[in-house]
Amino acid sequence: MKIATYEQNGVAHIGIVRGETIVDTGFAGSMIDLIARWDELRPAFDALDDRGAAPLAAVTLTAPIARPGKIFAIGLNYADHIAESKMETPQRQVWFTKAQTSINGPFAPILIAKNTFTADYEVELVAVIGKRGKHIPAAQAHEHVFGYCVGNDVTERMWQHAGPQWSLGKSFDTHAPIGPWITTADEVDPHSLDLRCLVNGELRQSSNTRHLVFDLWQQIEHLSAAMTLEPGDLIFTGTPGGIGAAMDPRQFLKPGDVVRCEIDGLGAIEGVMEAEA
Repeated sequence: MKIATYEQNGVAHIGIVRGETIVDTGFAGSMIDLIARWDELRPAFDALDDRGAAPLAAVTLTAPIARPGKIFAIGLNYADHIAESKMETPQRQVWFTKAQTSINGPFAPILIAKNTFTADYEVELVAVIGKRGKHIPAAQAHEHVFGYCVGNDVTERMWQHAGPQWSLGKSFDTHAPIGPWITTADEVDPHSLDLRCLVNGELRQSSNTRHLVFDLWQQIEHLSAAMTLEPGDLIFTGTPGGIGAAMDPRQFLKPGDVVRCEIDGLGAIEGVMEAEA
């Protein structure tokens, strides 16, 4: 099932995407509320028919989770990206956070901040936590995932490499577009997904999640050893090679560039780069 948040005539809704249409669920809470109550709500959602469905083209899709409790992202998690970064394969997982205010809609403009010029793209599979847990064994990690979406870990490279901590360079406003919807976990094998990123139609990144250094179940086990994972938390699972910073010459994003991130079976997100006012 594909579940989206959207606006129509200025009103926010949660809907089920079916082909090129979307069906309003009538659910009045947030997406996090829905995720927390999913076992209770799913039978009614499965029973919804297509009466009153709206064309996707007639609505505005918004970020499926507007304010996640936590956003964690793993670095250096594809071999080709490690090689282009001229770094060693990590023996332990390398994690950083992205701020809540970096969340952005799947088709909303992406801002290039004032006095910066090194914005870069990173297509990633994003996992959405569904079930609260601490000290989750890798063998049980799949039980704690609600679903998956496409993400772009937009990065301000100058800020990222200004010090040993990456979080500031990863947390600029609008620098975490996600969507276009959440596909529930029962429909997805997270370790067999083709993903790619295109800039102005040019293919920059292309890989498959089977090439993750640390797979998602290992990631959940590692993170949950430190903190309780809760419904609606997001995990950006890593980006493959092909970033602009590794090109020769380097190719950073500029106003007017169109960045499209795609994952087979999950859809695509696309944003136009804009200079911050």
